[in-house]
Amino acid sequence: RQQEAELKLIEEETAKRVEEAILKKVEERLNSDKIKQEIQKRLEEGRRRLNDEVAIQLEKEKEAALLEARQKEEQARKEKEELEKMLEENRKRVEEAQRREALEQQRREEERYRELEELQRQKEEAMKRKKQQEEEERLNQMKLLGKNKLRPNFEVEFYYGLLGVQTQKLGIESLRVKLDWVS
Repeated sequence: RQQEAELKLIEEETAKRVEEAILKKVEERLNSDKIKQEIQKRLEEGRRRLNDEVAIQLEKEKEAALLEARQKEEQARKEKEELEKMLEENRKRVEEAQRREALEQQRREEERYRELEELQRQKEEAMKRKKQQEEEERLNQMKLLGKNKLRPNFEVEFYYGLLGVQTQKLGIESLRVKLDWVS
């Protein structure tokens, strides 16, 4: 047992010395210029890779932002076009409604004008008939009153007071009618 304990102690001591030697060797190697340069080189490569990755990531984000901005711009352009199209359609509808209203107004005015023309024509015809009738009556009176060319002139005077008409309302005292016989 003692021998086993000594062997174990020797083993532990050997392991401890080997570990110390390895640590010393590692420390020496780490402190050497070559290793320091290698570590520095790897650190710089790591930084460079990290910078490259960050630059790539930033470029990707920039492209994504540009794409999103283009999509938003395209969407805004489409919405603007749709709005302009709607406004144009509304303008056309309003113009069409105004045109129809103007045509309807023109039709009503033309119809009113035709009605007025018809009324004017009827009035003119009535006046023409009245003149014709008056002329016929005058001719008839002339026929009745004068068959010969020479007839004596005479005057007839009516006194309204004698006929029972209130002369104050009429404002005249008498009416004198002079008839000239005309052939």
